[in-house]
Parts: sequence; structure tokens; C-alpha cells
Amino acid sequence: MQRAYYHASGCEFAAAHPDQILGALTRSLPFPVEPSQRLAWQYEIVHLQEVGAALPDAHMFLEFAIPRMGRRADAVIIAGGLVFVIEYKIGERLFPRYAIEQVHGYALDLKNFHASSHDKAIIPLLVSTEAPPQQLGLGLWAPDRVHSPISLNPGDMLPTIRQMLATGDTARLDPLDWAAGAYRPTPNIIEAAEALYRGHEVAEISRSEAGSENLTRTAAAIEAIVDRMKEQGGKAICFVTGVPGAGKTLAGLNIACGRMAKDIGEDATFLSGNGPLVDVLREALKRDLRAREGRPTAGNSDARHLAERSPDKFVQNVHHFRDQYLIDHLPSEHVVVFDEAQRAWDRKQTANFMQKKRGQPGFDMSEPAFLLSVMDRHERWCVVVCLIGEGQEINRGEAGIAEWIRALQGDLRHWDVHLPPHLLADGALDAGLRWHLQQRVAAPDPTLHLSVCVRSFRAESVSAFVAALLGNDAEIARRAMPSSHSFPLFRTRDLAAARAWLRSRRRATERSGLLASSNALRLKPEGLYVKADVDVCNWFLNGVDDVRSSSALEDAATEFDVQGLELDWTCVAWDLNLRRTHGWEAREFRGTRWTAIHDVGGGLGRADYVRNAYRVLLTRARQGMVIFVPRGDDADATRPPTDYDAINNWLGECGIPDLGPGA
Repeated sequence: MQRAYYHASGCEFAAAHPDQILGALTRSLPFPVEPSQRLAWQYEIVHLQEVGAALPDAHMFLEFAIPRMGRRADAVIIAGGLVFVIEYKIGERLFPRYAIEQVHGYALDLKNFHASSHDKAIIPLLVSTEAPPQQLGLGLWAPDRVHSPISLNPGDMLPTIRQMLATGDTARLDPLDWAAGAYRPTPNIIEAAEALYRGHEVAEISRSEAGSENLTRTAAAIEAIVDRMKEQGGKAICFVTGVPGAGKTLAGLNIACGRMAKDIGEDATFLSGNGPLVDVLREALKRDLRAREGRPTAGNSDARHLAERSPDKFVQNVHHFRDQYLIDHLPSEHVVVFDEAQRAWDRKQTANFMQKKRGQPGFDMSEPAFLLSVMDRHERWCVVVCLIGEGQEINRGEAGIAEWIRALQGDLRHWDVHLPPHLLADGALDAGLRWHLQQRVAAPDPTLHLSVCVRSFRAESVSAFVAALLGNDAEIARRAMPSSHSFPLFRTRDLAAARAWLRSRRRATERSGLLASSNALRLKPEGLYVKADVDVCNWFLNGVDDVRSSSALEDAATEFDVQGLELDWTCVAWDLNLRRTHGWEAREFRGTRWTAIHDVGGGLGRADYVRNAYRVLLTRARQGMVIFVPRGDDADATRPPTDYDAINNWLGECGIPDLGPGA
């Protein structure tokens, strides 16, 4: 990746002919320069030449690449030991909120994802060219040494830089060493989908550490299987497992995009039974396409090819896909990726739904069995990829991986099966299913398990901590507790304090939100009503000024709204549907009282779904989390304070500190 379209020391920048700089910028642009962009560059060049003449030892970068895909800051100035990130708004008299968040976001992206910037002081500057002079003064430094955005008119910029240099005591930076630092981006799943849809590679949008290597190896293993089936003929199913946040959805989107590339030209699709995930990804891709309408498509021919495809075709609801092929015709897709395949319905749930809701008398198949039978209609070849989130089944009728194996035991014995080794170990599946797989799987492939959490670029141990928290050994949980510096984690009995903490932590375009279990019905006295419908597209995609946005902190989303998606900062509200006695006890609220859930027989039960719901909620945050436990009310038999106290005490025993005034 080209770090900057042009760079030079302050004195060299000031001495260069403006047309020389403009020519370098134009040649670096991957498409014809638009008149508005040319005029903006001409203005910026003249203005920055004045700054360069006054700061000859500084170093200036124009169109500096920001780690998350498709982003470039107008300018970056390295002066002394400080990094100034500059965004110009040509012709603007005011300082619109979106522009302030844009330049602040650039600074945060550098801080979090650019290795050379992790320990540097970064100052975002917004320059509105027609704004009146601003009163100069120092703003606030965040603990990570990212300054609050400073809004300026052009004449204010040089005095502001000098003022910041006069108050700083940081060691001088080598600008070229700084610029050459490695990019290690970790976009959220929405940003990742947008980047992949534009034709970028998964390695470009994932850290170049274990997470990226893990994803790349998994993608390569599946690509090899697909290529072999296509060349030699045959049908295969691949099970990809992973810890929460390991990038299973990202891996699936990457596979589907890769097969849709122009040089391959296959009809591939990404299927999910997670309706909110499908709706949010589709809407995000459509908004991104609308935002880029009229702009030339950058990059290679694959990017242009993908841009012409409908997001509704690329990402589909698995239930709609299922209904489409009730008629016995051939699917257009040869490669299908099933996201969250553990949530596919078992035989009883599917048969009941299809007979009563779809008018299919006599339908008697599980969802995995029917979906595989659809793909088996291909005469020569096909590949099905099942992304399995272990321990994330959250609803009645969700059968886990076992139902897929049972489907393969029937008329699909001619299919090749590929899976990671741990699925053949004791406890993963019952003995009969393990024996069946051992007869069919020649060599389990460890690259089909994603073991590194990439959701949180600050802490990879969150999923292990949550697993211990939902267990019964507080010492194990304390040892797995993420560091307060990398992943702030608190508990509180005050919802207002939790909201205040989230607002103080959220910056720029980061997202925060309230989360609660779908059966947390006694949070209603606290103002959180989980039965109120949440418009997930507005909740995940709209700005903080919109009261429907997650960051407005008005509506709580449930596990069904957020599974597969993520936020930067979360508050998880804990109710008595999962209370602490001698261990964890799952309950449900019926009518006017709580009733215990007693599961009988083997397999997943309703108690598991309750615990898994909290597992999902507690692993949605990328940067930090606060857990709210109500105080209860002695006058309300459904909210006994002692039960809430027991939950809060357990959280404390597991190492979660109380949210104090200085947190």
C-alpha cells in the first residue's frame, strides 16, 4: 500500500512548484481526478507551503493512508514528536459534526491500528476554509494521547501547531520510520463486508499477526477444496469452527467474495439464518454503494465487478433461500457459505414450521438435511461451508453441528467431509456421530479452527474470561481477566453511571450500546424493555444524533439482534433469568413470576440457551464493557435484592472492579 501520494520535508515542500506536487497527487490517484478534487488539492498545496516555510524541519504527507480500507487523510504533519492529522473542508464556514468525527476517527485509527502510532501523541485538526478565526486554546488529551479535535480556519493552523509544540516534551520523531510502521487493522464486520465487497483482500483488513494468518490459512484451505471439487468433480462440506470473535463471519464473506471475483466468475452466496445480521450487512452495503455513486471505482477489475452485484444476492437469508428451492430446480450457486450454521433448525422445528407456515404437508426433514439436498441437485460439483459458533445456540430448535452430521449419514455418504480435529474429540459430539465421522474424515485439518479473537484489537482473552465467568471457578476467571489498560471492564449497580461511562468512552464514529437478554423482563422497572422492537439497521448504522442509534443509549438490543455483530463499547444489563445460587440457575419469567428451567435428557436444553445468550451479549464489545446489575426492590417479589446482590458479588469474585467515580 502506498503510504502517501506525496511527502517532503517542510522546506522541500515549500520550495517545490505547486504543479509538481499536484502532478504527483494526480499520478497516484487510481482513477481520473475530478475537478472538485483538483481544486481542493490546489488550495491545500498553497496553504501547506506557507506552513512548510515556517516549519522547515517538519515533514508533510499528502493523502496519507489510514489503516481501515478506503480512507486517506488530506494531510499529516510530523513536527517534533507530534503527529498532526489534518482534514480540510473546502468552502465550509462551519464545523459540522460529521467532519469533526471524521478527522477524530482518522486519529483514532492511527493510534489503534498503525504500529508506529501506538505510543505517539496525535492531534486531529479540522480546517474549514471559510470559517472565521477561532479562539485558540488547548483542548483535552485522552489517556491514550489522542487530543480532542481542534476546529480551525486556515490562518489558525500554524499558530496552533506552534502552541502544541511549545507545550509538548516528546522526543523528536523520524517521519519516514514512523510512516513505514506496519498496518494492523481490525475493522468491525460491517466495515469488513464493505471492504471485501469493494474487492479488497482479507489480509488487507485484518491484523498481520495471528488473527490474519489464521484467517488466511483457513481461506486457503477452503479454496483448495473448492478448486479440487471444481476440477475433479465431487461434493464437499467444510466445517469451520472458532472462538467468539475469531472472524468466522469475516472468513465466510471472504470466501463468497473470492468466488465471485471476475477471474473466477462463480455464483457464490453468503447465507445466514441471523435475520438482523443479513439486514444490517445488506443495508450497510447499499448505503456504502449510494455514498460512492458517481465516483470512479478504485482498484482492480475485481472491485468494479463486485460493485455491479446486488448486495441482496451476495448476502441472503437462509430461510428465504430454503423456501426458494422448495420447487425442485437447480440452484445457481456452486459455493454456499452458511453463517452460524449451529443455529440451523432441527427436524422437529423445521417440519412444524414448513407444515404450518409454508403449507408443506408431510415435510419431515431438518433444515441442514433439506439445504444439503438442495445443493446435492448439482450433478458434477458443489461445496458447502458451515461456519460453526460453538456454544452460541440461543433459541429453541437450534440443533448445533450434530444435526448437520446426522444429515450426512443419510443419502449424502458420497460427500467429502472436512473439519478441525477437536470435533472428533470426546465431548464435541456423541460417540455415534464421532464414529461416523472417523470413517469418513481421512485427515482432520487444524486450519479449519479459528482460535484467535480478532473482534477486540485490545484484548484477545475476552472470550476465555467470559467462558470462565459463566462457569463456577472464580479463580480461573480472575486469571483470564483482561488487563484494565487493554480492555476496561467494570460492574455497576447504577444504570445512569453506566450510560455516563459509555458516553465518556465513545469517540468519533465508535459505537456504544445497551444489551440485555431477550427474557430479561424484570429490567423494565429500570427503563429497559426488551420486548420493544429494535430497528437493527438504524440501531447499528445511524449516527449518535439519531435517537434510534445504539449510541443514543435508549433502546436495549437482545442476543437475537446482535449475534454476529459488534460494538466498540457495551453495557450488558443482567437480570434474574440467569441468577447465582450454588452455581448458575437459568429461569424464565412467566406471567407474574420466575420459574426454574429444568432440562431433561441429553443435548442442548433451554438452560443452555439462556447461558449462551449471556455468552453472546458479553462478547460483543471490541474495546470495553460495563455490566449493570440492578439493586432490586424488597417490595417487588420478582426483583429480590439478595438475588441481584449474589450476581454482583460473583462478578466481583471473578475480578471485575466496581465502576468508581474515576473509571
